[in-house]
Amino acid sequence: MEGNSKQVGERGGVLVHAPLFVAAAHELKSPLALVRQLSLSIEAGDVTLVEAQKMAHQITLTSERALRLTTNLTRTARLEDGLFTLEPLNPVSLCQEIAQEIAPLYKARGRRITVVRSRPLLGLANRDLLRRILLSFADNALHYGGDDAPVVITASAHSGGSQIRVGVRDYGPAVPGKFAKTAGVAATTVHSRPESSGLGLYIARQFAEAMQATIGTIRHKDGATFYVDFNASTQMRLL
Repeated sequence: MEGNSKQVGERGGVLVHAPLFVAAAHELKSPLALVRQLSLSIEAGDVTLVEAQKMAHQITLTSERALRLTTNLTRTARLEDGLFTLEPLNPVSLCQEIAQEIAPLYKARGRRITVVRSRPLLGLANRDLLRRILLSFADNALHYGGDDAPVVITASAHSGGSQIRVGVRDYGPAVPGKFAKTAGVAATTVHSRPESSGLGLYIARQFAEAMQATIGTIRHKDGATFYVDFNASTQMRLL
């Protein structure tokens, strides 16, 4: 892949100085405000039936994204108490499930998300945590990638076949080259992404560490690839 690999940081995100609950309040403010505004418009009765149906659909999609964030926050708070079993899994199959789940959100914004098929792969990870990491990447790509640009999920062997890399590639504005680190999270300048607290990728990093994986980003001239690296299964190596 082109570009330079850096420690992950949500593009243009605000540095994570505050406790998680402060960052969560910031991250939830936008979807809650949108849901409220759409609800008020429907209640006012100044929209057609078709417009009201579209607004109701958007309320559902926005609420689902906010619920995913709160679920991830709850899981993050319990990481120290949890035992996350690693098991062999097919990363391509999981990517396809995620793309299918999040496709309605993309369609509502005139976008599309696809999965590039690859040769058979078998990784060793916690399915639930990996799923949440990739959903965070897909949400990030949806909201901060270029308008009308596709998002592509890829899974491939890495590090000489000892690891699997799953990446979510968006096409849009380039990631600024200057990264800063706070609380173990890299973030770029605020001006290009003022509405984001960087919480989504902070949580993804916690999930990755809990299952002995790492996350990062590759800068491109026309966007970025956010990825997670985890161990390949020894079962596959024996085939």
